[in-house]
Amino acid sequence: MTAMVPPTQPIQAPSIDQGESTAVAGQLVELAAQLTVRLRLDVAYDGTDFSGWASQPGRRTVQSSLEEALAMVLRIPQPKLTVAGRTDAGVHARGQVCHVDLPHDALGAGGPRALTRRLARLLPTDLRVVCIAPVPDNFDARFSAVWRRYAYRVCDNPAAADPLTRNHVLVWPRHLDEKAMNAAAQHLLGEHDFAAFCKRRQGATTIRTLRELAWSREGDSLTARVIADAFCQRMVRSLVGCLIAVGERRQLVDWPLEVLSALRRDPGVFVVPARGLALEEVGYPGNTELGTRAWDARAVRGPKEIRADACGVSDLRPRTQT
Repeated sequence: MTAMVPPTQPIQAPSIDQGESTAVAGQLVELAAQLTVRLRLDVAYDGTDFSGWASQPGRRTVQSSLEEALAMVLRIPQPKLTVAGRTDAGVHARGQVCHVDLPHDALGAGGPRALTRRLARLLPTDLRVVCIAPVPDNFDARFSAVWRRYAYRVCDNPAAADPLTRNHVLVWPRHLDEKAMNAAAQHLLGEHDFAAFCKRRQGATTIRTLRELAWSREGDSLTARVIADAFCQRMVRSLVGCLIAVGERRQLVDWPLEVLSALRRDPGVFVVPARGLALEEVGYPGNTELGTRAWDARAVRGPKEIRADACGVSDLRPRTQT
């Protein structure tokens, strides 16, 4: 006997009224807006006419100028930048690094390379974004950095000072003995409490690891190369001023070590002007070590300080903002 097969019935699609359709579309738009990408920006600027990096009401700063430009170019609310080192007023940078989280769809078809070109047309001539590249979610421009390199430039022959570099080189009126300064600098290398060379901040540590502090001379021009895991405020300029006192024979070679050991500001230490100082480079570990480095840096500096406070390339992957 042949089995009876019930007649097939057409499948009815569930009905969705216009209100439900609009709600679903709104949710998709909201979800897309939450997808962000983290970008690394390599930045250079002449600090002469800036009141430092950090935003300040009523003042022209690097951070506010760059954030405003990003908002205008991308037509988004003003984003927040995180920077490797907050330079003071008048300090320059060739290798500053910051990161920003942007809506993934705000970049458009051209991606980071097109954004670099668009910013170049809008930014003032004393500020440039040299390179933009996507980075992993755990990249942190400040806490992932393993070292910062500064240079301080001095001319110790006023008659030979180049007028074209007057905003980038300190002109010193007396000859400096770079050999004596290098001998004194050797006593300061390593991990120490640099409170004697820093401007105090409530709840912030002044323990730093100074990797390199060395002077080189070319004719009448001297350059101090200074590398450390991080720097507290005015630390480089205080170190340079301390060594200049040795270089012009006002102090003995052992004096900077005495200043360091005292753990308090010494009135004999001259904080040199900002114009000779430039942030040249920031060093980062490989992508697999970024998260560990950021965690370690936060742990070392402590929660109070955290509150007070060439491009790496990765896949351009969206992420959900938290």
